Amino acid sequence: MTAEMRARIRAGDSEALGELFDEHAEDVVSLTFLEAWRIRESLRPDGDSLRPWLLGIATNVLRNRRRAARRHREALRRLPVRDTVPDFADAVVDRMHDADQVAAAMAELRALRRADREVFLLCVWSQLDYAAAAEALGVPVGTVRSRLSRARTRLRALAQQELAGTRMTPVEQGEYR
Repeated sequence: MTAEMRARIRAGDSEALGELFDEHAEDVVSLTFLEAWRIRESLRPDGDSLRPWLLGIATNVLRNRRRAARRHREALRRLPVRDTVPDFADAVVDRMHDADQVAAAMAELRALRRADREVFLLCVWSQLDYAAAAEALGVPVGTVRSRLSRARTRLRALAQQELAGTRMTPVEQGEYR
């Protein structure tokens, strides 16, 4: 946060607070609830309110974000200063290729069977382990492993087909979702 933003907030500028909220609240809230889900077994069975539990999680999420930001700044400060301007042409081409691959993967993720997509999102996107994903879906751990393997294989093949421009429709492939 810049010194100017801090001064605006301290002075009671509600627009500055709104900007701060828009910039950070969604991330913090979503991380808080993801962490709450991840550590749900730590919730005591007794008590009147879940608020203290959630506030404790939110406090830890914020502390971890600040720590990560500090480490990132320190790492950037340790980088050597370059005297020359680097040629970004190759990096731009690589990023364009990467963006094409990401777009193809996202399109193909929507093409997966729902059960495979759910396992993929829980294990890869939400970074749950097999046991937690199995519990969330109400299926055995072995089912999670096989669905994840099938989803990864299918995504890889479909993304390559998409990039090559040779993708067949589900009907052409003999599949129905």
